[in-house]
Amino acid sequence: MNRFLLKLVLNGIVLIPLLYWFTEITIWQSILASVGLTIIAYFIGDQFILRASNNLVATISDAILAAVYLWAVAVIFNWDLNLGEILFTVAILGIAEFFFHRILGRIDQPDRQNT
Repeated sequence: MNRFLLKLVLNGIVLIPLLYWFTEITIWQSILASVGLTIIAYFIGDQFILRASNNLVATISDAILAAVYLWAVAVIFNWDLNLGEILFTVAILGIAEFFFHRILGRIDQPDRQNT
């Protein structure tokens, strides 16, 4: 499966229900917020930071990026998303991202048993 699509599904599984639960936004707004975060996080976190560093640095960077993104979107669109809800969402996303990066690392490593 394409890495971007995998990240889109991962972020959607985490963000859509949490944003829908924590705020009074529509399901479509939560889907659009999830897609927006996925696009930004994929290109900055996965294509740039993860390739230049390691899983831990990329995961922390993705978490910070998600927190800033969620805060900014909440302010711009006047969502009732408070700091605790943002941090909870970012923690769940961070755990998911950690495992996502590990999977990508295993895919990128050549099979050492066949060498």
